[in-house]
Amino acid sequence: MAGSGQVERLWWTRLRWRMRGAWLWPTFFALTFVDGLLLSELPFYGSGPGGFVPGALLAGFANLFCIAVVGPLVGRRLLRRWRPDLPKAIADDYAGTVLLWAVCASLLAAGLLHRPAVAGEQADRAAAFAAVHAYVSASAREYEEALGGTDLMRIEEDLYRGCVPGPEPTRSLCLFVRTGQRPAGVTLDPDRMPNDAYRRHGGFG
Repeated sequence: MAGSGQVERLWWTRLRWRMRGAWLWPTFFALTFVDGLLLSELPFYGSGPGGFVPGALLAGFANLFCIAVVGPLVGRRLLRRWRPDLPKAIADDYAGTVLLWAVCASLLAAGLLHRPAVAGEQADRAAAFAAVHAYVSASAREYEEALGGTDLMRIEEDLYRGCVPGPEPTRSLCLFVRTGQRPAGVTLDPDRMPNDAYRRHGGFG
């Protein structure tokens, strides 16, 4: 009987471990979704990966790396040192879950820190579009109907090149716009090659 009771207690202990460790994969799927939203809506670099799906894929790869590579290392070196009674699989699950939360918290913090830069760039782009529109309305009215197709390319900080498409695909009305001043400064670019031609060759650098 004593042996039976000991086995039963051991079984319940392992069951509790398993239930606690079972949070890893639900946490993975839930936080990958959250991370994808953070990367698309609150990116920590530039304008982010370009949408929720690319952000979720990027987050998924990062989270899998944490679970498959970093998690076992943390579980073996830290958790099992603190809790030597834990089976390796459970320690790895604990470590992986903690790392997933750490990644999510890091993305949130980095995104909040980067937010002012994103807002500043959006304001600069809006000022550049407004400057191109004002120039066309005042000095190149034959391009007014094409303003909706204006292509804006950032060259460096506070400097953009805005091109309004013309009748010929390889000839656009292109303007350099400096957004470091208000109102933005505008200079006509004698080169009428559209921005796409520069993008194909790596830009102006």
